[in-house]
Amino acid sequence: MNAVTGQNLALVSGTKGTTTDPVYKAMELLPLGPVVIIDTPGIDDEGELGELRVRRAKDVLNRTDVAVLVLDTEASPNGTLFTAEENLLDLFKEKKIPYIIALNKHDLSPSSPLYADESDNLVPVSAKTGHNVNLLKEKIAALAATLEEKPPLLEGLIRPGDFVLLVTPIDEAAPKGRLILPQQQTIRGVLDADASAIVVKDSGLGDALAALGKKPALVITDSQVFAKVCAEVPTEIPLTSFSILFARHKGFLDTAVRGVAALESIQDGSKILICEGCTHHRQCEDIGTVKLPRWIKEYTRKEPDFNFYCGKDFPEDLSAYKLIVHCGACMLNDREMQHRRLSAEDQNIPFTNYGICIAHIKGILKRSIAMFDIV
Repeated sequence: MNAVTGQNLALVSGTKGTTTDPVYKAMELLPLGPVVIIDTPGIDDEGELGELRVRRAKDVLNRTDVAVLVLDTEASPNGTLFTAEENLLDLFKEKKIPYIIALNKHDLSPSSPLYADESDNLVPVSAKTGHNVNLLKEKIAALAATLEEKPPLLEGLIRPGDFVLLVTPIDEAAPKGRLILPQQQTIRGVLDADASAIVVKDSGLGDALAALGKKPALVITDSQVFAKVCAEVPTEIPLTSFSILFARHKGFLDTAVRGVAALESIQDGSKILICEGCTHHRQCEDIGTVKLPRWIKEYTRKEPDFNFYCGKDFPEDLSAYKLIVHCGACMLNDREMQHRRLSAEDQNIPFTNYGICIAHIKGILKRSIAMFDIV
């Protein structure tokens, strides 16, 4: 990792087990562009603590677009792979993760039998001397370039010359001095479509609509003020939320719309899992832990049992839950979001998200998804 990034990010030692937790580094990896590189603990760790490290290393695969398996050529004088490495390659294939094998310590074992395999995804390198490190980066970039490219965030919703009204409430839970990531990315999406974005607080929505002179092509609102915005925006103007927009962008909008129907069968004591892809300081009226549970209780007139997960934590066993309500997942990549959705699907657990859930509760779901093709 240090050789690829050109920085001393990870501790280096001749003793195995130096890397105890995944190490993350965001950087520009030319010619690919912005990436997050994750250095994991070894997958041959032993003992109870070693088992935990291995589990964390394998968990990283759920958010990995391209894998690089680093082999110690000096440790394999006869050119064979260890069982742990063979198992990991099988796991790459099972999860359909494109991969490269980096044969490290080329400076110490320049004639390793491992080099006899001239596969295109196998690269002899030396982290110490820098041998073939640039070639490794180029191969990573080439492999990543083969991944399916997603359509733009607002594909099919607006045209060049349109203007879009974004409603972004600024309350105690809002971050100081900045907009949250979905709002930033939506503004960029509007600009990429050669359209114009007008950003207002919910308290200024009415004045903005009156002053614009023409109707916006689309109104996108924070889900927390969905009902208020819906009441103020004329019905002929398309309306949705940032959360719903990102459910579509992440590829699980259909799933979320089907999953929200599970609210109708919630009973006292039913377990509901509420998940967020990021970690942040909880405010008194936090959307995930306060507002959403309150609205669900009011809607169902039941007392369900809520569990909360945030960041990169996500339970393997979902069987106890009657419903999973996820955030818009702006901080998760597509592979991790797909892993979470498929985990729920495999265990027959309904899966929805904040925007869809709130729109359903407020009775405006049909309007908020009218512009999308829902299967």
